[in-house]
Amino acid sequence: MSSASGDTSTRTSATAAVREAAERAAAAAAALRTAPDAQVSEALSAAAERVAGAAQVVLSANADDVAAARAAGTSEGLLDRLRLDPARLESAAQQLREIAALPAQPRLVFVRDLPGDGVHGGQVWERRVPVGVIGATYEARPAVTLDVAGQVLRARSAAVLRTGSAALRTSAVLVDEVLVPALAEAGLPDGGVELVRQPGHDAAEALVAQPDLVPLVIVRGSGETTRHLSRLGAAAGTRVLAHADGGGVMYADVAADLDRFRSLLRAGVDRLGVCNRLNLLLVHSARWEELSQVAVEVLGEAGVQALLPPHAHELGHEWALDSGNEARVTVAPVAGPVEATALAAAETSGIAATVVTEDAGAAAEFLGAWGGTGGFWNTTTRLLDGYKLLGVPETGISVDSVPGPRGPVTGGDLVLRQFVVLPAGTSGAGAVQEDLRG
Repeated sequence: MSSASGDTSTRTSATAAVREAAERAAAAAAALRTAPDAQVSEALSAAAERVAGAAQVVLSANADDVAAARAAGTSEGLLDRLRLDPARLESAAQQLREIAALPAQPRLVFVRDLPGDGVHGGQVWERRVPVGVIGATYEARPAVTLDVAGQVLRARSAAVLRTGSAALRTSAVLVDEVLVPALAEAGLPDGGVELVRQPGHDAAEALVAQPDLVPLVIVRGSGETTRHLSRLGAAAGTRVLAHADGGGVMYADVAADLDRFRSLLRAGVDRLGVCNRLNLLLVHSARWEELSQVAVEVLGEAGVQALLPPHAHELGHEWALDSGNEARVTVAPVAGPVEATALAAAETSGIAATVVTEDAGAAAEFLGAWGGTGGFWNTTTRLLDGYKLLGVPETGISVDSVPGPRGPVTGGDLVLRQFVVLPAGTSGAGAVQEDLRG
């Protein structure tokens, strides 16, 4: 078989695998759409309890995934994303419990009365409608399998999950031993969570190209692959929630406290393979000599290299995505808060920036000029995370600069808004309202 025909065969196989999974999910979506919130919570609670019983087989599969990835030359930063241990697994289970315990969001909310007669008048209500089937593609982070599935189920939609080849063994065990049995235990169809078992990027491309079955896809990951999937989804008519790039920014102002600066430097590089880590450090020129050397010292103690000018790379280069070079932070001087925000906006994705200063005026100037997804004062950009900010696991982070879900995206964002107008004072209108409230 020629290479071209082989590629075509692989793409065809991936498309078939995605459509089969999506069709099973679509069949389950009808039951999830009308399921009481208590029933969905029951399924999520059951999944959380099953994690402990499945821990041995999950960790065994994960050890195999990690060993295979290491043999393939995967960097330590990516191995850290892939690796599960008992503590991380329990953390994932706890997040499922917390999703299950969330108060049910109202399905029908009164907006206003419309003036007029029976034809043009009535009451306006806003209804939260499930999407139906939501896809998610993510790389070597198997705990995301539980996070995303939990959020999608909480939104009363079915999930079609696709993960990178490196995490496929672990993710398959989590679906087969934890999620699917929990759905059955709660009386919900097992198609509520489907995992695409086809390895390779062709499956990810197929997932964002099925708007008739999967109208919304969450793309977790960073870099050109994510940008590529976003473009494919847009061309196909699929709504894609994704961010292709991360990289937290810290601006150390002229009024920065030295001890606080040291603490925030350490906090910003506690994990190097995540999108909200410290990536670019900007220092007020009036304190450049002092604080740049402090950065070299503190980051060096953490095993991270501080890259001072002149730079042979773009200032916003995201080190978390540079395999083998994750342990780096770019450091540059700026004239003040406004120049810092302008440089951060021009050079980075805009995911998060923090200002280190004891001057409230400088903090206000920085935050007022910053238009990125998350702005922080004397705290770390590592807080830009759904669980840390909102107390809810996230499905991902959106850095869109247009209206819609922005920042950490949770299950509450994964619904459609529908307007319903009901005639006021009509017999049976109250019963209709109650029925729509579920």
